[in-house]
Amino acid sequence: MYRHGLGDCLLVRLARDGDRDFNILIDCGVILGTKDARAKINAVMENVVAETGNVIDLLVLTHAHGDHVSGFLQAEAIFRKLEVGQVWMAWTEDPDDSFAKSLLDARGRRGAVDALQAVAGQMQAAGDAAAGEKIAGLMDFFGIDDVPFGAAGGRATTEDAVQVARELAPEGKLLYCKPGQDPYRPPGAKARIMVLGPPRDHDLIRKSTPSKKAPETFDMAFDAPAGGPPPGIEGRPFSPLFTIPLDVARAEVKFFQDNYWNQAGASGWRGIDDVGSSALDFAIKLDNDTNNTSLVLAIELDGPGDGGGDAGRDVLLFAADAQVGNWLSWKDVKWTRPEGEASDVEGLDLVRRTIVYKVGHHGSHNATLKDYLLSMERLRIALNPVDEVMAGKKHWDHIPLPSLEEALRKQAKEALVRADENGVKGDDIVEDPLFYEVTV
Repeated sequence: MYRHGLGDCLLVRLARDGDRDFNILIDCGVILGTKDARAKINAVMENVVAETGNVIDLLVLTHAHGDHVSGFLQAEAIFRKLEVGQVWMAWTEDPDDSFAKSLLDARGRRGAVDALQAVAGQMQAAGDAAAGEKIAGLMDFFGIDDVPFGAAGGRATTEDAVQVARELAPEGKLLYCKPGQDPYRPPGAKARIMVLGPPRDHDLIRKSTPSKKAPETFDMAFDAPAGGPPPGIEGRPFSPLFTIPLDVARAEVKFFQDNYWNQAGASGWRGIDDVGSSALDFAIKLDNDTNNTSLVLAIELDGPGDGGGDAGRDVLLFAADAQVGNWLSWKDVKWTRPEGEASDVEGLDLVRRTIVYKVGHHGSHNATLKDYLLSMERLRIALNPVDEVMAGKKHWDHIPLPSLEEALRKQAKEALVRADENGVKGDDIVEDPLFYEVTV
């Protein structure tokens, strides 16, 4: 797990008898606003080249957020020189998939991001700084630092990065993955890769937050500030800079009635639409829905594992940024006697046999289902590619969620490894300023 900031980049190497490792690179990105982003990503990719001999057998792009894909542009020159065997993306990125198009096609996503960025600027200029900053912060997931121009000549976006990843695939080696598809066994490796998500279910992809009556995730109430409602709930809707004394406002009511309220025609431009809350709601939805399109992989290792026998095979679980609906869908994923085995393999069984878990969505409140984590009785190491300081700068005050972190530390027998923490100890863990290396 690389330690370049708030973003995912994971290099998985599967041993093979009499051959070099089978190299898997899962995502490469860092959040917009990261200092020296291009230099940090290039340092990561230079290490990837050194570790792999410039060969990536499987390149995985989990979803179109900048903190997962920015590197395809920031280190494009290095990526273009890689020897890539195949590229995997989720079915939601397939331009020929009608269901994927019905969710939000690439042009629609780019247009939505552009529109929301414009609204954020207008709201900040109008004095509603808090909501404007919130929208702008969410849109940071779709922007990329240190890349001046995208395909359309404007600001580079995640769509440009996704396109670069597509172009890295040799002819016929770009796969849009679906849950439950046939397991993939890398040649010579004692492991197989199984796809758990995203679900091909509209409602589950749209379900990004926990249920109110019976929340599936860890409790955020323990992390709420004491002493009253959150800031702004009882505060002024606008900065005092833009307010008018009450006696003056009363004297000018007719002016506002004539020029701002319910006006059409020449004065219509003065009217202020109630776009703030709807724009913020849409920005949150766009961000969450993209997270829920995350490609989720389980790498099942051959051998008896900690449980003994075929049913005891250990699992490495890579949940990307999957949120509630994506997680819930795994219980319905099944492989019927894969590779001629005597029994079926079910999604939740893979979760239960997890020994290494890449923490979903940097440890946020709406990823990592409580019951699923508590079922990981073999869990040895949890990996969280988080930067809490950067998350705080973005006003993401619950990344990582303390109650989830506490549960991860209890559940993981060896360690919770955070990218932003030094000195994590473990028999299977090696620390470097650029990465944490885990061997299982």
